[in-house]
Amino acid sequence: MIQLGEKIFEKSRNAKDKHKEFSDEKNNSLTFVLNSLYSRVNLRSMGYSFFLIFTIYGLFYNFLWHFKNSNHRVCENCVNFSSGIIDKLISARNFSVSPLNVFQVYQPVTFQSATVDGENLLGTSAQVVPGEGNIFRVCDVKLMEYSFGNSYGKPFIGEYMPPPCEFNRVIMNFTANSQGRQFDRLAIMYLNDIEVWRTSTAEPKNSGIVFEYIKDMSAYMSLWKNPQKLIFDLGNLVDETYTGHINATLSARFYMATTVNQPADQIIPVSLRKSNLNAPSVFKLPSDIAVNSISLPRNAYRAVFSVSACGQGNEEFWWQNVLHSNTETFKDVKLFGYSPFREVQILIDGHLAGVQWPFPIIFTGGVAPGLWRPIVGIDTYDLRDHVIDITPWLSILSDGLPHRFEIRVVGIQEKGEETGKLTDFVGDNWLVSGKIFLWQDSGDGTSTYGSQPEIDIEDPVIKISSSITQNATGANETLTYVVDISRTISISSTISTADGPHRISWKQNLTTTNYGQFTAQGNIQVNSQITNGKDESTGGVEFKTEYSYPLWCRTSGMMNELGDVSFSAQIRRGLTLRNEGTSVYPTGIEPFLQNYENKEIPKSNQMTHLETIQNGTAFYSSSKSSKMSISHGTLSQVFRFLGSSNGLQMRELYYRNVAALNDTLTYDQERILGRDLNHSLSIAYAGDDDMMYPLNLTRNSRHNINS
Repeated sequence: MIQLGEKIFEKSRNAKDKHKEFSDEKNNSLTFVLNSLYSRVNLRSMGYSFFLIFTIYGLFYNFLWHFKNSNHRVCENCVNFSSGIIDKLISARNFSVSPLNVFQVYQPVTFQSATVDGENLLGTSAQVVPGEGNIFRVCDVKLMEYSFGNSYGKPFIGEYMPPPCEFNRVIMNFTANSQGRQFDRLAIMYLNDIEVWRTSTAEPKNSGIVFEYIKDMSAYMSLWKNPQKLIFDLGNLVDETYTGHINATLSARFYMATTVNQPADQIIPVSLRKSNLNAPSVFKLPSDIAVNSISLPRNAYRAVFSVSACGQGNEEFWWQNVLHSNTETFKDVKLFGYSPFREVQILIDGHLAGVQWPFPIIFTGGVAPGLWRPIVGIDTYDLRDHVIDITPWLSILSDGLPHRFEIRVVGIQEKGEETGKLTDFVGDNWLVSGKIFLWQDSGDGTSTYGSQPEIDIEDPVIKISSSITQNATGANETLTYVVDISRTISISSTISTADGPHRISWKQNLTTTNYGQFTAQGNIQVNSQITNGKDESTGGVEFKTEYSYPLWCRTSGMMNELGDVSFSAQIRRGLTLRNEGTSVYPTGIEPFLQNYENKEIPKSNQMTHLETIQNGTAFYSSSKSSKMSISHGTLSQVFRFLGSSNGLQMRELYYRNVAALNDTLTYDQERILGRDLNHSLSIAYAGDDDMMYPLNLTRNSRHNINS
């Protein structure tokens, strides 16, 4: 577990990039920031000297870091397994080195099979895979090949047809390359009106990058079995400054394999439903009202709501925000409010059914760009959905009538000096959508009925405090604040299905603490946050998820009178995720069960445990006069994934310990099922002198240092 601490410093995606309608506001904000910086600075150094000194400092730092870590080793207990799956999993890994491979650390999701003769990912093809007792025929389908240039409001539109083979598993591969300068971009994939994947891109360099993500999409089996309109929305901007096109290929492999969990019979969107207009179906809060009126079938025995949500614009770094009464603490430094807490709420007919306390995603331009190459942040390429079991509501949802499903995002408003209340909305903006997974009884005459849901939900316990100190001139010098929140949710009912009556319960228990501090009149920022939660469904199809995500970040920066910028950032963050029972989405254990072949695999007792930690430091400097910029960064990550197929002691399935310095891997230890993979590393200085210029300061206005 990581001890937390600090806050973030970074460009807030230029609204011109992320959302066109914010471009004027962002440009005005940048002008305001620069003017305020000029009015506060006393530094008289010349631009080139400033840039040169900082560059030399960065190089010296890199030398010391490399010397210090040249013998970097981690001890571990290796487990020896002898299974053919080890070779398949190992051979499925891709270790390309040129152009720069910018990757996310995660467990394997597939295994090696024979190639399709001359047809690999070119349209639709099929083959018989030898040596796999539980796999029959494979179909490879290219879903998309597209270059995203000026693509705002111009998503890729394709038509998907089910391939000509039987399948119960779908593995999707997204591969992209880019060259030049470009911000990171959010992308959302839809099948008709249903969001099925949310991802983001890596920031390129002049010499080019490639990035790839492989994802198990088997949870959407009922969609893959039928024709769909495929919409891939990746809004990009290309001009004289931001030159990077994003060239993307999306393919999928369909095959029969050991089925771990029964997929949903039906998936219903809770979205803007604009696929008929060839448009994305995501809600944008708070400007939209994220509501759908839906009639469910009468014979469902299990229903799970899945929500996808992330902040953009002024809400991208929500976890570093301050209490609303503190937004004007520092002169000429703009702070964002509604507290460093966000809650995504799911409501049914106006009643709270469950919540998500979001994981703080940091995109590849976040905090400091030098941190995230070649290793990106946790979940950067695959923003996880959060699931809420709404099976206890089936007693009223199965009446054949329309019911109101709503998604909200709220923060905190002070209520006195030491407590607060939930707000009705937050800043611009949150992109949200949902879908309802339904499992249905067979037979036309079956109907689900039962008692009214028993709802035991109180307002969250909110404790807040803040303090401000002044310097000798009477100006505010520091701001310190603490937000501590806890919440419990319990919803139960007795429902009768084709299998008889069942007492179904959904419970959530969550806590979070965020400590924030600004010093030096807002120029140095520290945040320490940890969120813990447990979600559990009992009485029907049972599953439990426990999660924890700590975060610590410290940033400081300065600008001289010539507009030259420098800043430093330190970050430590982590994720622990434990799943038990029958989940909606693949948990990651699936490829490791292929050696069961045709044996019966326990389902309700499956367990997985994922834990990962990232630790990084970065420096950035840019010279306005020379139009040059440079960033030095180090990042290390330890990732461990364990699992059990029978609910007994878990075994390590995958492990990786990796470190990078300035675009170059300096250490990489990886093992699958106890077998070590040997990586040959080319250690060389790879300082990036082609980072984006200028740095977008609209979100960094608080980091202005008096000199």
